[in-house]
Amino acid sequence: MSSTSTAEIKLLIVDIDGTIAGKSNQVSTRVKQAIAAAQAQGVRVGIATGRMYRSALRFHHDIGADLPIMAYQGAWIQDPATGITHRHSPVPVEIAHELIDYFEQPDLLDQLSIHVYRDDCLYVREINADTELYVGRSGIGVSAVADLRTVLTDRPTKILAMSEDVELIDQLRLELLQRYTPAQLHVTTSVPIFLETTQSGVNKATAIDYIAQELLGIKPENILAIGDNYNDVEMIGYAGIGVAMGNAPADVQSIANWVAPDVEADGVAVAIEKFILA
Repeated sequence: MSSTSTAEIKLLIVDIDGTIAGKSNQVSTRVKQAIAAAQAQGVRVGIATGRMYRSALRFHHDIGADLPIMAYQGAWIQDPATGITHRHSPVPVEIAHELIDYFEQPDLLDQLSIHVYRDDCLYVREINADTELYVGRSGIGVSAVADLRTVLTDRPTKILAMSEDVELIDQLRLELLQRYTPAQLHVTTSVPIFLETTQSGVNKATAIDYIAQELLGIKPENILAIGDNYNDVEMIGYAGIGVAMGNAPADVQSIANWVAPDVEADGVAVAIEKFILA
């Protein structure tokens, strides 16, 4: 774990699930108050999440964020205030077809729920209990299509495989990392039961770099980024102060400058109080 920076924080980036939102799927009063206090000191605030844009929108408004939302691990960057989409980096159609073929192998077909995200809409093969739980937490709609390949008339933003079998998800993650180079596909997990694939080069760090340097003129050393899982590794490493939540896996915590308390103990508020408000 590297030492913490003493540079002035000008930009705060937070993840949603496991970071500002825990089991309740809500942002606590203490976290909202800490974010508001940081903004009162001139700090800009943004969200970087694996969620869909429309699913992240509620949290953007809830914490009073004032920057474009970095959704789908940064593959979709859109400003709620103007409606402008700054960036959209979808998965190539050819690779998307390969992924559907891979996930729908006969021995995997009954073990995985496959989600295809296109035009900020969610498509699944069938709506089962896992899907209902997912869309309920995400606050979104879903469309069932018999053949997901029919959705691939245009490039999808993300393809996700979901299974309660955490070992299976990790096995598939390792297999995809062998099949595709980082120049072909970005493979990550946001929670242990989600295997997420996006276009190569897409991650939260590249998204934050665009917001910080191209839109705001803020250097990495002046950024505080807080996350809790493997899809947050790049941004935790990119920021001047990268914070991992207490509920993050040990190897995610190991690359952070500092480890905050658990999400249920308002770890984001504690980090803000330590690195901005103090």
